[in-house]
Amino acid sequence: MRDLITTMLAGSMLLIAGHALAADNQMTIAVFTKNRTNPAYEAFRIASDQIARSTGVKLIHLVPNQPDNVGEQKAMVDQVLKDKPDAVIFIPVDDVAMIDSVKKLNEAKIPIVLVSNPLPGSFVTYVGADDFEIGYREARYLFEKLGAKGKIVVIEGTPAAPTNRERVRGYQRALTEFPGIQVLGSGIGNYQQVDARRAMEKFLTEHQEIDAVLSVNDSMALGVLEALKAANRTATVIGINGILPAVKQIETGGMLASVDFNMFKIGCTAARAAVRHLKKEPLPEKVMLPAEVIDKTNYKAWLVPVDQRTCPEWAEVAR
Repeated sequence: MRDLITTMLAGSMLLIAGHALAADNQMTIAVFTKNRTNPAYEAFRIASDQIARSTGVKLIHLVPNQPDNVGEQKAMVDQVLKDKPDAVIFIPVDDVAMIDSVKKLNEAKIPIVLVSNPLPGSFVTYVGADDFEIGYREARYLFEKLGAKGKIVVIEGTPAAPTNRERVRGYQRALTEFPGIQVLGSGIGNYQQVDARRAMEKFLTEHQEIDAVLSVNDSMALGVLEALKAANRTATVIGINGILPAVKQIETGGMLASVDFNMFKIGCTAARAAVRHLKKEPLPEKVMLPAEVIDKTNYKAWLVPVDQRTCPEWAEVAR
């Protein structure tokens, strides 16, 4: 409870400070992300900050202390309703639990750019990627590399997250096309490296032979690699996100591949969309970024540290 109160107070103080700076007509945008443990969300924040610097807007980052905590995010929304920034960029921690909070933002007429996880409500635009297609492409790529046969385990993310549900649905489609692939089990890694390591450790005690691991994100894939190393076992590992530590594993052969759910580009695009709306510039109903498999053939493009990357121009992503 103390952490929640501290978070609320900190968010309030930052927003008040933001509005003090906004006295000179500086626009203020509140940015909601899920956690500080997943490098993909850090990339999102870095990207949105880059756009803020180039456009002269003020960003306030609101992140739960406990990863993906619904109660904390709801409290932050309630504080934003009092402080009334000019716009909100919103990644919901849960697409069902946060519906009421979005409704409150809509009623307060605070413009929302929705990101990554679709949910009901009124939004100036949606920015994301097709998680079903990402999961399907990841699974097909792995199954083809296995020669269409083998024993695998699946490490899922947070069960309530729509990204997880859609990616797993993509896996299921791919599995129907590869009857030679046997799924030994599916564990919950909650999109966290530590949780995924625990899930993989359990699988390693239960199964003497695991050919490959299909992970719903890269952070969990890194946890899988830790478990394999500790058990002196090997398996082919693939993930999603294209985060730098995973790309380095691809470079050295530790991971087979990752699928680029590019949160840096999504962060750039979401921030640009919010600024465009506040400047009364046109926006499409949604902006969907394409997925790309990152492997030994092309990984070097993803080795550039996130804080050294440059945001794409609006015309490059909004087509």
